[in-house]
Formats: sequence, structure tokens, C-alpha cells
Amino acid sequence: MNGLTIRWSLADAPEGTVAGLRDYIAETSHARFTGMSGLRFKTWRLREGEWFEGTYVFASDQARADFQESFAATAEQAPGSQIIGSPPVLIEECDIVAIAEGWDGFSATARG
Repeated sequence: MNGLTIRWSLADAPEGTVAGLRDYIAETSHARFTGMSGLRFKTWRLREGEWFEGTYVFASDQARADFQESFAATAEQAPGSQIIGSPPVLIEECDIVAIAEGWDGFSATARG
């Protein structure tokens, strides 16, 4: 499967950055990616004081390539970059080897 990881460093991020990211995801980003054509799913991951990332799984190589090209061209102006105060430190394709849904099922929420 066609994965993509975009990661920002939070090592030098100003105070309030994590709250700003959480609000942005809940109020804007979650809705933007929900139902997005070519995207199977996206997760937002964070380790406070260390990093913040988006992990994407696309339906095809072309969908991933199109999104990656578009994002990379404007990465410095991306909302995550603006909130954090710096561009991503990593934009990396990957292969998603497998996905398992647990007994309790998948829950798509805007707040974790």
C-alpha cells in the first residue's frame, strides 16, 4: 500500500504549539481529509516536545505522488509549518505492509 509520512520537529516549537495543532486538526484538517478522493486514511501522530506527523495511506501510487508533489511545493506555507514555525524535517514515501482492524473497531474522530 502507498504510504507517506510528513514529520515536523517540535524540539524548538514555541509554547502552545501542541494545543494549536490539536485545535487545527479538530477544527479544520480532519474535515479536509475525511472523504478525500484517493486517500484511504490519514492519522495525526505527536510526541510532545519531539515531533508531529501526518501518516497517509493512498489508494494508488499516482494518488500518493500527486499529493506529495503538491504538498512539497508548498510545505513551508502548510498550516502545520505555520503553527510549528518551521517546515517539515521529513517527507518520506513508505510501503504499508498490512493493516489490521481490532475487535473494538476503527473510530474516526477529530479529537483523540
